[in-house]
Amino acid sequence: MMNMMEYTSTRSSKAVTSAQAILQGIAEDGGLFVPSSIPALTGQELESLLEMDYVGRACLVLSKYLTDFSKEQIEACVKGAYLNRFDGNQPAPLREAGGMELLELWHGPTCAFKDLALQLLPYLMTTSAQIAGDQDEIVILVATSGDTGKAALEGFKNVKGTKILVFYPQNGVSPMQKRQMTTQEGDNVGVCAIDGNFDDAQTGVKAIFGSREVAAQLRERGMAFSSANSINWGRLVPQIVYYVSAYCDMAKAGKIKMGDPINVVVPTGNFGNILAGYFAMRMGIPVNRFLCASNRNRVLTDFINTGVYDRNREFYTTASPSMDILISSNLERLLYLLSGEDTGRLNHWMEELKTAGRYEVDAETFEKLTAKFSGEACDDGEGAAALRQLFEKTGYLCDTHTAVAVGAYQKYLVKTGDDTPAVIVSTASPYKFAASVLEALGQTPAADDFAKIEQLAAVSGTAVPAPIAALKGKSVRFTKVCDKASMVEAVYSLLRM
Repeated sequence: MMNMMEYTSTRSSKAVTSAQAILQGIAEDGGLFVPSSIPALTGQELESLLEMDYVGRACLVLSKYLTDFSKEQIEACVKGAYLNRFDGNQPAPLREAGGMELLELWHGPTCAFKDLALQLLPYLMTTSAQIAGDQDEIVILVATSGDTGKAALEGFKNVKGTKILVFYPQNGVSPMQKRQMTTQEGDNVGVCAIDGNFDDAQTGVKAIFGSREVAAQLRERGMAFSSANSINWGRLVPQIVYYVSAYCDMAKAGKIKMGDPINVVVPTGNFGNILAGYFAMRMGIPVNRFLCASNRNRVLTDFINTGVYDRNREFYTTASPSMDILISSNLERLLYLLSGEDTGRLNHWMEELKTAGRYEVDAETFEKLTAKFSGEACDDGEGAAALRQLFEKTGYLCDTHTAVAVGAYQKYLVKTGDDTPAVIVSTASPYKFAASVLEALGQTPAADDFAKIEQLAAVSGTAVPAPIAALKGKSVRFTKVCDKASMVEAVYSLLRM
């Protein structure tokens, strides 16, 4: 019988079960939950994964972490999330272009990689509540830089026993991302723009989570907060699956032999997506190097190259808005693991980040970081050039975030000559960022949002994804805007308290 997996906070040693970790979202001390050990995939299991479909692979990987769930519960969650929700029942297909393997994670209902986790999370959360015997209505509070918000709204839409509230930066998402959120259907959903950037939204949401007064107000009404952001382990664990699956697909297709290493290139701002790849490596997937690709907000690239994390810098609104982030929450989990699970050091760094806006890791931690991670950045011009070059050479059309990864990988190749087979994580459909993609292709975008969509289809010869096309004609339901100091009042208003 498998040992029960426990989860501890990055900032203390108090242990909880996976169901408790998923329900809470964030630890009481403000830390993030991490598994007490990282489970291994045996050689026999890796071989068996080759012949499985995505559902089978997800069930096996999740069973290693969610040991308080029964096999039947995991299977029900996974099938509910992935069957008949993704194009061709293939949630994470690989496409070859320009000598790169692009891991397309945008074939779900909101056309972004967040679907891979946020179609599953509602099942994990409601099952966790059953396991824990928790009767409270779950209030999901989300800060989004664009894609998480819509994916969470769609995942939790009309899920019994839940409400979901999403905050997004008023001028920090693409027009299509905004339209996806403000037209969201469902009786249990709420959306509010804030007059600020994503970091303001994320900081505000964390403060609300940590407020005893707000928690007491909810408790009186039979409610309790949880999170759908990647601070929640239930958001992160499904993402491990697609790295395992991609490796198996490459081996099955004969692109590599089992046991051969790959490089993984991830466009990321909050560090969750790339961290999931790190967990997959620790489980036994052979990864030679992780390349962290940043846009002009290059706080992660600078950290990986110097060991100094410094958010005291100008914030830029870019053509890859989901990466417009200066406080990367999930980096905390990696630092906890690299520092030997030293909560003292971790608390010191996080306190420095809170008070001074910067911290510097010690030499030993920095050496472990750079042993596996490299960092490169592309500004909007470099990303646009990479997008256009890839399309002109191969006919492959990518979005602005994937273009940052492609451009960063090209820089990395020039510097290193590293010819290890590479998987580039493609995080969103180009149609979510039609104006920027059209400009990268040398076009003048039409004025109307849906005219831009039709223009991009005509220019590129690609099909408009059905979820994007379906937005046309949908009525806007949510127009509320608040300042960052009024987010608590906005929560009460959205919950009709």
